Amino acid sequence: MTLNRKKPEDLRSHRWYGANDLRSFGHRSRTAQMGYHASDYMGKPVIAVLNTWSEINSCHTHFRQRVEEVKRGIWQAGGFPVEMPVMTLAEPFQKPTTMLYRNFLAMEAEEVLRSYPFDGCVLMGGCDKTTPGLLMGAISMNLPAIFLPAGPMLRGDWHGRTLGSGSDTWKYWAELRAGTITEDEWKGVESGIARSPGHCMTMGTASTMTSAAEALGMTLPGFASIPAVDSRHAQHASLTGQRIVDMVWTDLKPSDILTPASFDNAVTTVLALSGSTNAIVHLVAVARRAGVPLTTARFDELARVTPVLGNIRPAGKYLMEDFFYAGGLRALLAELGDLIDGSQLTVNGATLGENIAGAAIFNDDVIRRRTHPLVQNDGLAVLTGNLAPDGAVIKPAAMEARLLRHRGPAVVFRDYADMAARIDDEALDITADSVIVLQHAGPVGAPGMPEWGQLPIPQKLLKAGVRDMVRISDARMSGTSYGACVLHVAPESFVGGPLAFVKDGDIVELDLPARRLHLGVTDDELAARKAAWTPPKRPFERGFGVMHQLHVTQADKGCDFDFLEEKAATGGDPDIH
Repeated sequence: MTLNRKKPEDLRSHRWYGANDLRSFGHRSRTAQMGYHASDYMGKPVIAVLNTWSEINSCHTHFRQRVEEVKRGIWQAGGFPVEMPVMTLAEPFQKPTTMLYRNFLAMEAEEVLRSYPFDGCVLMGGCDKTTPGLLMGAISMNLPAIFLPAGPMLRGDWHGRTLGSGSDTWKYWAELRAGTITEDEWKGVESGIARSPGHCMTMGTASTMTSAAEALGMTLPGFASIPAVDSRHAQHASLTGQRIVDMVWTDLKPSDILTPASFDNAVTTVLALSGSTNAIVHLVAVARRAGVPLTTARFDELARVTPVLGNIRPAGKYLMEDFFYAGGLRALLAELGDLIDGSQLTVNGATLGENIAGAAIFNDDVIRRRTHPLVQNDGLAVLTGNLAPDGAVIKPAAMEARLLRHRGPAVVFRDYADMAARIDDEALDITADSVIVLQHAGPVGAPGMPEWGQLPIPQKLLKAGVRDMVRISDARMSGTSYGACVLHVAPESFVGGPLAFVKDGDIVELDLPARRLHLGVTDDELAARKAAWTPPKRPFERGFGVMHQLHVTQADKGCDFDFLEEKAATGGDPDIH
């Protein structure tokens, strides 16, 4: 792709700083008030550095330093950096869920870029929803943009055992409830599972989405795999700052990079990593912002032909630090060969194929060869049926194989509070063959579609040795989670989806090879139950929550706001006069 270089007077920021009028006088004088000379910014690209750092976001604690390295690169390349704090989405802390606020961050990113004199932007994210939120906003605004991934934390450690964030939390919590480890041992896991800055080092949503961003072409090659505290991460931060300046001069925008083929590359990457089920919701939303009609059905089509090569927890046994040492994402993409479209343009001006050329695998147990995959296909799968007319998702590689086909009676919980109150009741009528169903956990009803989908196994069954059961909800689950958990059931129960009408004892059938999720009642009976159903009261009466509940789309459409998706924002720059 040939791009013409801009002249200084073509810069968007020139309209703020370059005019000889009263408003520009104010812009220049107020910039001088901050200690900058006109030579610092006049005729130079003004670069927004959108930083999701905060003192409550443990995944981004190093961003306070990384932003300085980004700025250094921007200065070195002849740009003018402006750090812009935007909403932090701290997965471990924010309630009821960061998913409720992903669209808030997307809106803020878009409006910050629109309303200030920016020519391009660096997007600093990594913790789960920050990656899609920043990408969504930047794509809609369509200024030159480059994504900087936070990088995974170091491996956890406890009593000589390697711990993985999230995955081992659920594992040892189940063992504590089963009585096989002590409270002191549980505290030992707590103290050793998160040892450095960075996001989850399992193949959770964070590593899945930063890897997808690199496969999309929005990140410098190799960056997504580097551990947060590795000095090469700091080096890439500076290189990212340098690169965005040249992207502005050549006007290389998201719309030049993001195509149906680049999204297929991202989906294939997620599947080859057996990545987080959350990636389906997020990539659908990101794609729709780019005008690409990505569907859950496309995920399933690609899943049937994509081998799982990343032997990373929770589907495998290694962690992101091991993945980086084994060759990282570039090596995995190279091994995928013809499953990746190498002709797609990326932010460094080269094609994806050029970026991964020569990448080598240094440990082929961590990154498997296509001739010896971890799983032949189905890193994720999409189900349909009368219980999920618009689809549901599951991660086959992270469940017990005996449950790939299963029929059992439903045990229904009407909401999370009901489940928490009754799940460990000794009198609960439940066996290992039962199907646990949670209602009212979707985008509107929960609210915000929290990560409740790895429904707990009753304590009495844990003590009997049960470690997996079929569980169904309209919730999400952490990408670090595992088990036979059917998620994202659409439409959700709160708005009258069939999940709302399941009753205790109904036979539910999961047939993963057939991609089928079926409730064993007649259509007439389902219709009668729906006619007798009373819609519940919506959860919010004021604030952002009202906007969310009125405008959020269902999981199969990406849970974006209906007034933001598929609508270009390239026009509508503010009247600065």
